[in-house]
Amino acid sequence: MRQRVVATVEARMGSSRLPGKTLKMIAGKPALDLLLERLSRAREVQDIVVATTEDPEDTPIEVLCQRLGYKCFRGSTEDVLGRVVRAARQTNCELIAQITGDCIVTCPEVVDLAIQTFRTTGCDYLSNLMVQTYPQAVDARIFRVDDLENIDQNLAGEDTALREHPYLYFEEHGDQYKLVNLYAPAKHHRPQWRLDLDYPEDLELLRILFEDLYTENPKFNLDDLVGYLDSHQYLMTLNQDMSRKPLRP
Repeated sequence: MRQRVVATVEARMGSSRLPGKTLKMIAGKPALDLLLERLSRAREVQDIVVATTEDPEDTPIEVLCQRLGYKCFRGSTEDVLGRVVRAARQTNCELIAQITGDCIVTCPEVVDLAIQTFRTTGCDYLSNLMVQTYPQAVDARIFRVDDLENIDQNLAGEDTALREHPYLYFEEHGDQYKLVNLYAPAKHHRPQWRLDLDYPEDLELLRILFEDLYTENPKFNLDDLVGYLDSHQYLMTLNQDMSRKPLRP
């Protein structure tokens, strides 16, 4: 029987660079709403759960999920790995498609391709970020719930990076797991594009992008996104000095 997939979305309001980023308004909707709307079109995903924290400031995230009809799990602020495991266990699923809340341009067709490739290759962990070829924030990581739970239970020491980034143990232990990187086709090869929502400059870019693209076509795909940005390359200068936080200090 084909294993069922849950997409886990880690989201919180706390951010030193852009406080409240998860619910910033973009094209008339909270950013998280846009992400979930896009993710819900992934055909290979059977369930979606937002994994947020028990911090009172994250209550609005739970309220939004309730209003939109999505599952929400609240857990540890620092132990993201444990939070994702427990969120996934709320569902009757065996595979996790891990999405971070700052990736609001998540493309369902890429998530579907990642899940399909995970199955056909028989790997233990699939990512399209170990070698970056897709635009940043068109992300997908796939792994088994059981494997992540084993890591959670057996992880020795107080390695905060491994607790903060649930996928990191797989990537740092390629001797234990079969790892596969998903490469973008040439037409989508834009690894230099930063489309995360993490800084005020990112918010400015994404507001322009969604006002133009989303209002015309709420179901815009990666072809549409690449075509638009190829024609509006000045937008990529708005956040060109920003970068993703390193996984380890």
